[in-house]
Amino acid sequence: MTDNIILIEEFKNTEIDENLKWFSPPNEWSHNYESSNLIIKTDKQTDFWQKTHYGFQADNGHFLYYVVNRDFRLTTKVKSKPKNRYDQAGLMVRFSSDTWLKTSVEYIPDGNSKLGVVVTNQGYSDWSSQEFSEDQNSIFYRITRRENNYYVEYSLDGIQWKQIRMAHLVKETDNIKVGIYACSPQGEGYEAEFDFIKIENIYNDTKVY
Repeated sequence: MTDNIILIEEFKNTEIDENLKWFSPPNEWSHNYESSNLIIKTDKQTDFWQKTHYGFQADNGHFLYYVVNRDFRLTTKVKSKPKNRYDQAGLMVRFSSDTWLKTSVEYIPDGNSKLGVVVTNQGYSDWSSQEFSEDQNSIFYRITRRENNYYVEYSLDGIQWKQIRMAHLVKETDNIKVGIYACSPQGEGYEAEFDFIKIENIYNDTKVY
């Protein structure tokens, strides 16, 4: 492992890295050693959202995370075939139920899906989104943290990256949970396949974008 790698999990071994922990684990998930991916099958009515506009609070999405206490770059690749409205899978960084950020494509069955970022500060969520008509079979996401600021990007090939959002999270502790997530606000049984989780150190001379 090189100096700039904090963690890399490619799901090639018989066990997931012991430093990765579940928040609200799904009832069904599997570790496919042959294809080297983690498959999360979502439970019904799982979501992350706090108060704003819709008036409800949800904090029961599936989240596999690693704890870091420094600046980082978090990257994953997701393969998915959504079936229910708002099915989603991507990356999340989290201090608590009141303070977190997630990025993914939210599936819209009768129109263009929504690529976006939800940022939650002090118990209120906001959602910035854009229409996304590309094939969702394979999408890369990455989040780069510098101090309390976060730069969110996506890619279709893992080479050319496009900005989705720059955001700020109110720091609650030195430690932050970072990793992959999936949920189904309206349905169940959506399967999301993650190829890897990579967490890298970010140094002062490292370009963010």
